[in-house]
Amino acid sequence: MGGVAIRNRILLAPMSGVTDVPFRTLAWRFGAGLVVTEMIAGRELVKGNHESLRRVAGAGQNPHMVQIAGCEPRWMAEAARAAVDHGADLIDINMGCPAKKVTGGYSGSALMRDPDHALSLVEATVAASTVPVTLKMRLGWDEQSLNGAEIAKKAEAAGISMITVHGRTRCQFYEGSADWDAIARVRDAVRVPFVANGDVASSADVETILAKTGADAVMVGRAAQGRPWLPGALAGSKTPDPSSLFSIITEHYAAMLQHYGESAGVRHARKHLGWYLDRHGCDGKARREIMTAKEPAMVLSALQSVFSIPSSSSQALELAA
Repeated sequence: MGGVAIRNRILLAPMSGVTDVPFRTLAWRFGAGLVVTEMIAGRELVKGNHESLRRVAGAGQNPHMVQIAGCEPRWMAEAARAAVDHGADLIDINMGCPAKKVTGGYSGSALMRDPDHALSLVEATVAASTVPVTLKMRLGWDEQSLNGAEIAKKAEAAGISMITVHGRTRCQFYEGSADWDAIARVRDAVRVPFVANGDVASSADVETILAKTGADAVMVGRAAQGRPWLPGALAGSKTPDPSSLFSIITEHYAAMLQHYGESAGVRHARKHLGWYLDRHGCDGKARREIMTAKEPAMVLSALQSVFSIPSSSSQALELAA
């Protein structure tokens, strides 16, 4: 893709509040074909906003893919330049986020309501970037405006190097089922590398969505929450043994404390711990203790209890240090 190699066809989707450096590091280590930063507001990146700079940081993965969002050509162009300055090998334009705080600012999937304006952002980003630019989008704003194929075709003509389509409209958010047949209709409109996204959680899903859509690759999103190894496993890497789950969780937790600082890290980590625990089948008192604890030592102690790890375990203490 534009001279940038991707190591396999199972990619980790960009997810705001999820695919930060600690999560991407794990997903990459476990074999994901490509990982993408959280969505970054282009204007804030250009201004050097602290949170934006934290999001744009690479984590040793190659290629480093940065997703930017915005509603003004000028800021998208400058954000593309800034992302490259911060080491981006690929830049992805967000035209799929359904969150109200994003669409309310006429960014994300709201851009699909105005294809001409959306195209102006694509053109500005491509013109400003010295690395390949990709696009992630939905099928359309709602069932009455399924214009994904139209926008994809225009984006390809404007120089987009790869297109990813989530098989829902913005108005669906994440409800119902992703429409893989509708993704196929978008795929038929373009020739650039194409990625299908939406409800991919198993090897059977990968096989079916590739066959139905004709996509070159798939992108895994929410199914990887609490399972950062999933994209790699679907690509053929070994799934971690259940006995190693405690080590993975405590490593992830320690990385988040380091990345955000202890106070913020404890808060940011809770959703990840919740996903891990849900997949492990943990509920009740122990779960509440972990999700409400304010001190890392208390979290570690409760996790040791859940996973039957002796409190004197040197491995546990080392990983949490």
